[in-house]
Amino acid sequence: MDGPLKNLLVVDLTRVLVGPYCTMILSDLGARVIKVEAPEIGDDSRKFGPFIKDYSAYFMSLNRGKESIALNLKNSEDKKIFDKILSKADILVENFKPGTLEKWGYGWKDVNKKYPKLIYASASGFGQTGPLKELPAYDMVVQGMGGLMSVTGQPNSEPTRVGTSIGDITAGLFTAIGINAALYDRQKTGKGMFIDVSMLDCQIAILENAIARYLAKNEIPKPMGSRHPSIAPFEAFKTKDSYIIIAAGNDRLFEKLCELLAMPEISKDPKFSDNSSRAKNMDELKIILEKKLASRSTSEWVKDMEKEKIPCGPIFNIKEAVENPQVDARNMIVKAFHKEIGDFKLAGNPIKMSTYKDEKTRGDIPDLDEHREKILKEFT
Repeated sequence: MDGPLKNLLVVDLTRVLVGPYCTMILSDLGARVIKVEAPEIGDDSRKFGPFIKDYSAYFMSLNRGKESIALNLKNSEDKKIFDKILSKADILVENFKPGTLEKWGYGWKDVNKKYPKLIYASASGFGQTGPLKELPAYDMVVQGMGGLMSVTGQPNSEPTRVGTSIGDITAGLFTAIGINAALYDRQKTGKGMFIDVSMLDCQIAILENAIARYLAKNEIPKPMGSRHPSIAPFEAFKTKDSYIIIAAGNDRLFEKLCELLAMPEISKDPKFSDNSSRAKNMDELKIILEKKLASRSTSEWVKDMEKEKIPCGPIFNIKEAVENPQVDARNMIVKAFHKEIGDFKLAGNPIKMSTYKDEKTRGDIPDLDEHREKILKEFT
């Protein structure tokens, strides 16, 4: 891929999701990524379903455009190969449990002495410091411990996981942000740095309204379904055939909504005339709105609201979301190639840059150790 990170070499010591997601972003932005995997086993996610012809679609969705070499970092000969690759690298990304790479001689202090310009990024469950630093963590563990599951789901429901692995993905995103900031810093100082990203920290960082409510008011937020805790109307409402999301985020939008629904008097009612009042009386307002919305289908309401520029939308399933013409227009479904499967569709890169073309085809998906000969020839 052509991009702003072209000619940078990333050594990818990661597996499963948080690290591979980060290095996929770097690859999409133009970096060359060499994925170093455990011999015979490879990235754990190679064994995660769903499968196409015995190949993991999960793995393929995260590792397009990367090169693969299998190395045992406990083996002296393999360590020599790894050192030669590392000597030419710009970035090392790893998501081992803290302390693991130190045992193999590749902790930050050891690597920094040998390669002072190298940026070394570590993403782990709890980070490199604190009482929990040595514990392993998976996505749902940090969703729970980070408070996210306590505000997800319907009131009085059982604990509900967010429907995607947001614990891993946010950590991958923050790691990529940190790496790009470190690259800019290196331009000024000529030195690399260590980046320590904790999955739990990232969950705390994205709590936005929930954490503000607690720290400012000492209120402990609870699940509210689709409803926003301080903006109204801002949730899913029943229509004749399904649900519609309405996000009237200010008083003028609410007035426009009431006019479209042919009940302008509602916006003048003291119980609903400003956002604070609406938030206090949301249960009553929802009954009023849903009584009116029940007369027509979601698609009919969406069409009319879009004309008036009232923020709204249907609730799509994954098929509908992926096949949305807007998603297609933004090139958010792209293709990669696997030599056994052929073309494989996957999610595109949401970062669009004026200087670089957002290609419809991404790099090939690597088999375990596929690029060994090429890499050895280049680096040894």
